Amino acid sequence: MSVENGTKRPKRSVQYRQNATEDKTNEVRAVGRYLRSSPRKIRAVINAIRGKDVAQAFQILEMSPTKAARLVEKVLKSAVANAENNAKLSADTLYVSRCFVDDGPRLKRVWPRGRGRADIIQRRMSHITVAVKTKENLER
Repeated sequence: MSVENGTKRPKRSVQYRQNATEDKTNEVRAVGRYLRSSPRKIRAVINAIRGKDVAQAFQILEMSPTKAARLVEKVLKSAVANAENNAKLSADTLYVSRCFVDDGPRLKRVWPRGRGRADIIQRRMSHITVAVKTKENLER
């Protein structure tokens, strides 16, 4: 874990964000915030769809049995809808240009233990960002 700007975040997440910030023209994104699943579980799903066509990404998410796949699918549908309605892009020409997961706030719960002690359970939340772009921008 690296400490960047006072937050603990895995280096790989920071790396994907930095590499993808160069060219954001015609990029449409959607963000799902405060989702009740740990970022580590969601990253496995996110890594499977990065760089894929939107149709192929939906197939991967549909076949995945995890709760994280349902959350990512919802955010991806929102990104595609934003591209179609706001940017007037065709869904057939879209691909997942970048996607990453950030840590959200943690719900802290107390778990009673023996001899009057207590443990703290941290329920993690995530912020999922999915950005789509047209294929024509990839060829330039």
